[in-house]
Amino acid sequence: MGYQAIQGATTVGLICSDGVVLASEKRVSYGRLVASTKGQKVFKLTDNVGLAFAGLMSDMQAMVREASAYANLFKLEKNRPISTKAISKLISNMLFNRRGMPLLMETVVGGYDPDGPKLYSMDLAGSLIPDDFLAAGSGAQIAIGVLEADYVKDMDCEAGVALAKKAIKAAIARDAVSGDGIDVLVFRKDGSESQTVSFKS
Repeated sequence: MGYQAIQGATTVGLICSDGVVLASEKRVSYGRLVASTKGQKVFKLTDNVGLAFAGLMSDMQAMVREASAYANLFKLEKNRPISTKAISKLISNMLFNRRGMPLLMETVVGGYDPDGPKLYSMDLAGSLIPDDFLAAGSGAQIAIGVLEADYVKDMDCEAGVALAKKAIKAAIARDAVSGDGIDVLVFRKDGSESQTVSFKS
């Protein structure tokens, strides 16, 4: 039997009273090998929208490049940034069109639109699902339990970041292919901010 690459991840997203939080751990694994402890799975697409992923790193990077090009083109043509809902529908269509040879990743899109924060998840075939909080990847079952227990819709982004970190740390403790730090991206009405927590699980 040939070598099979398995890439795990724990990625979470949650809507807060004043914005949206995206977060993911940093371990990149291939089967039993930890290929990198510095993988990036959370990406700022525009000043108001970001993407987070669980899955194959090359597919994530290809999607970010393509979605970024569409977002920039939209801003040039319309003279305004693309909304979270619009870029989510676009990415959903892109994934659906490739369902015969899918990109091997789960996609989370979050951002702040004029009518408030938005959060969407997508599977390999592009199913588009809005939610208040979600988890994706090999550690999702553990992370979603923490989110279910502690999430409150009116929490602010500071509390949301703390909860996202708690959920991912819980997953890292039990999921061998998640670990090595956490990247966090927050979108609010007045812009975005990012942070990285480095540690060894």
